[in-house]
Amino acid sequence: MISVPIVIDFEASGFGKGSYPIEVGFSRRQGEGWCSLIRPESDWQHWDVHAAVVHRISREMLLARGRSPSLVTEQLNLQLAGQTVYTDGWTHDYIWMARLYDAADRVPSFRLADLREIISPEQEGLWHATKNQVQEELDISRHRASNDARVLQMTWLRTYDATRCLN
Repeated sequence: MISVPIVIDFEASGFGKGSYPIEVGFSRRQGEGWCSLIRPESDWQHWDVHAAVVHRISREMLLARGRSPSLVTEQLNLQLAGQTVYTDGWTHDYIWMARLYDAADRVPSFRLADLREIISPEQEGLWHATKNQVQEELDISRHRASNDARVLQMTWLRTYDATRCLN
């Protein structure tokens, strides 16, 4: 029996120094998703208009509907405790996760790992075409963290299945 990876994704205020997480979402082993907007801390001021065009989340929306870093990290720790959780953007996501947990004065109860750790060379060869197919099939209109996590998880699963059939 194959163990489907749990995949997490962060949306952020932009890239580089001063950027911070604005949304986090994940897809569990059976494909159930969870997502939360994150209310910015008072010293989180960086805002990249180019990133906002992609994620289409306004700072005003975050202030009105975002949850505190404390509440978000509490939920993440409860739901992901003891698990290894994979991301396709480990370098950025690790920094944003650390910023989120620092703001809440907590530590993650799960391990964040690079999705590349569990992608074989054969899967890698099928990755981009499969991901495009998954995105087209799901027809997701909103670029959100849990949607992105689900696309990555389904891409991993399909490429894994396809490469098993080749062997």
